[in-house]
Amino acid sequence: MNDSGLRRRRSSGRLRRRAGLTLGLVLVAVWVAAAVLAPLLSPAGPFDQQMEQSFRPPSRAHPFGTDDLGRDVLARVLYGGRITLTLGAGVVAVGSALGLAVGAASGFVGGWTDEVLMRATEVIMAFPSIILAMAIAVALGPGIVNAGLAMVLVWWPPYARLVRGEVLAVKQMEYVEASVALGQTPFGVLWRAILPNVSSSVIVLVTVDLGGAIITGAGLSFLGLGAVPPSPEWGAMVNAGKELYQQWWVATFPGLAMFMVVLGFNFLGDGVRDLLGPGRA
Repeated sequence: MNDSGLRRRRSSGRLRRRAGLTLGLVLVAVWVAAAVLAPLLSPAGPFDQQMEQSFRPPSRAHPFGTDDLGRDVLARVLYGGRITLTLGAGVVAVGSALGLAVGAASGFVGGWTDEVLMRATEVIMAFPSIILAMAIAVALGPGIVNAGLAMVLVWWPPYARLVRGEVLAVKQMEYVEASVALGQTPFGVLWRAILPNVSSSVIVLVTVDLGGAIITGAGLSFLGLGAVPPSPEWGAMVNAGKELYQQWWVATFPGLAMFMVVLGFNFLGDGVRDLLGPGRA
């Protein structure tokens, strides 16, 4: 392939990546804004019941229809975004912070600290995350807080492994040795010289991971281990309508909302990975 063809191919690849990143940003921004502005956008409250309006199909008065208690599905989808998005973002934020701390300590200190922390990490990673989260959620009992705690307990190991590997590579660099020679404390070396140079990898994993966290949180609620009725959480709403074939809108619209958000985060994660990853050139 000649130089012009190679340049066209690279340009086409960059355009596709930027298009995906833009689409992801738009989808995520739209649903985050919808959740934040739910009181302004909702035609009714998420808990308002009108039994005479039960199972009404989508209409001008109720664009997403109503459920078995006459509650407006659009209102519940908008308010449910607050619960589902907050749960996913909270789990990833806490899990990544915990994994960052464990991985940094393991890679920087080394020795028996590294052995103990990595063995604990490997024990948790030996189980499928969703299965282990379900087991912990069952032990803790249903509830959105317990579901979040169960997810955090299984969410940090990949971050710990990633950060440990990055720290082991970075701490051999000359600028880290120069920081030590200049009299920096071990914490100062870790905080100022090492962690800033591993942050891009963590950011990439966070953005890629958000969609999975949302799906897992909604899955726990779908199974009755997360949000409990009458909370308008997307997974619980899909579960409530899973057998209502005639009233298809009850499960379809929260399912579509979840699909669009996860799709947006997947596009966003791929775009960030292309921008910050080693192959971004």
